[in-house]
Amino acid sequence: MMAKDEKSLDGKGVYKTASANIIVSDYPDPDVIRVDDTYYMVSTTMHFMPGCVILRSYNLLDWEFCTYVYDELEKTPGQQLLDGRGIYGKGMWAASLRYHKGIFYVSFVANDTGKTYLYTSKDIQGPWKKSIISGFYHDMSILFDDDGRVFVTYGNCALHLTQMKEDLTGPLPGGIDKIIVEDEREKVWLGYEGSHFYKINGKYYVFLIDMPKGKMRTQTCFMADKVDGPYKKVEVFHSDLGGWNSGVAQGGIVQSNDGSWYGILFQDHGALGRIPVLVPVTFDGDRPVFGFEGKASEQVRVLDNRPGYKYKALYSSAFCDSDGKLNPMWQWNHIHNPALAYVKDEVLTIKTDRIVSNVVQATNTLTQRTFNEQCFGSVDLDASNINEGDYAGLCALEGEYAFIAITKREGKYFLTSADHKITGNNTEPSYEPNFLEEIEIPEAKITLGLKFNLSHNKENVQLMYFDQKQGQFVRLGNLSCKLRYTLDQFVGVRFALFNYSSKVAGGSASFSNFKYDF
Repeated sequence: MMAKDEKSLDGKGVYKTASANIIVSDYPDPDVIRVDDTYYMVSTTMHFMPGCVILRSYNLLDWEFCTYVYDELEKTPGQQLLDGRGIYGKGMWAASLRYHKGIFYVSFVANDTGKTYLYTSKDIQGPWKKSIISGFYHDMSILFDDDGRVFVTYGNCALHLTQMKEDLTGPLPGGIDKIIVEDEREKVWLGYEGSHFYKINGKYYVFLIDMPKGKMRTQTCFMADKVDGPYKKVEVFHSDLGGWNSGVAQGGIVQSNDGSWYGILFQDHGALGRIPVLVPVTFDGDRPVFGFEGKASEQVRVLDNRPGYKYKALYSSAFCDSDGKLNPMWQWNHIHNPALAYVKDEVLTIKTDRIVSNVVQATNTLTQRTFNEQCFGSVDLDASNINEGDYAGLCALEGEYAFIAITKREGKYFLTSADHKITGNNTEPSYEPNFLEEIEIPEAKITLGLKFNLSHNKENVQLMYFDQKQGQFVRLGNLSCKLRYTLDQFVGVRFALFNYSSKVAGGSASFSNFKYDF
């Protein structure tokens, strides 16, 4: 990120100018708040555990990990990948993050359990108390009104307003409960959703995303003088950024310490995922205006509350942090079993205990997001203890995936590659991968690599291994596999370390020396 610092005109602060693409990685559905000089942003984590990630910043441009709200959501068969299907494309979505009277609130629905979860804590880093809100509130947003009342807006196509009990356990009997906004279904590809609800200077604002036919994703606002309306529509932002032909939309707004307003929205970046974008917000009277003359800018200038602060990177080569715990940059694909997958002395061991058909059924897979349009990751693999028919390796994991792995057949070891393309109904969990290239190798120890090019209209990964004779990484079979963001998993592509058994369970594989590079 190219950035520069400059003193404010009055000399009392430092302003920083940097890229509006604040994190070039998959952090969708952002909601953002400020508490004193600190900003917090929550993002969707779907089926990855631990989940519901919260990041921290002092200037809205630079971000670092703060906490996860939960280690495990619910130990259902699906969330443990024990049902052969998992909760891909489901799990937790679009959380609402609020701070009220000394308490942090995080609320969201899980589309596999059909429940609405509420987590509360006096400290942003927890511990978080978990409870259930009666009802199901898709893309909900919480508003604590000035008069002590509590409301949520939620829904798709038809936007609902519901007055809640003060403790948020459910709707208030006899309270306001009505539809305040409804789209015209024949005129849109995507109906109103992604609600973010605010009261600013006595006015009520609901920010939504929609996609009218013939347009990109659009940020829309509805305004009212009273909480129950009537609400007036204002289209506040319809803009591409960086030539992706993808609208910057859906997210929360926040006021900085100097009184300026900003929105953190997201933009689809193909296989890389949905990227958070910082957009200035001004008010023309009561009407919110996003961007500069309605367009997204490549650069944004903000007040830096802690100039000189050193942010920790959101990616890591290490499995463990300084306390010996799993580095928070890593997440398990679904809930993992610590008896079968664990890190000790910077070595990840994954054992199998069941027969599966493919890598997306594999339990205990460890993942990390890709960052930037070009990135590279490598890992040392020891597959000496795998069984016949096992596959242990490194995967570019999303709906349409590709992997490079060691397998064992008739007592011999082979380096093999595979991919999966979605055609028809083969998102079902029983499909087998499409095997591409294979070479016999003398031993089951090798260094594997994935080289990503996630730039617009490229979106591919090279499947690589370190060739000892050449002294460099080479592609297996000269392979470069196309990647694509699909809705069956609904996430950007990740590095994934896996081991699965297709014939005999009980084998194990070890991974070490993971290296993240650009």
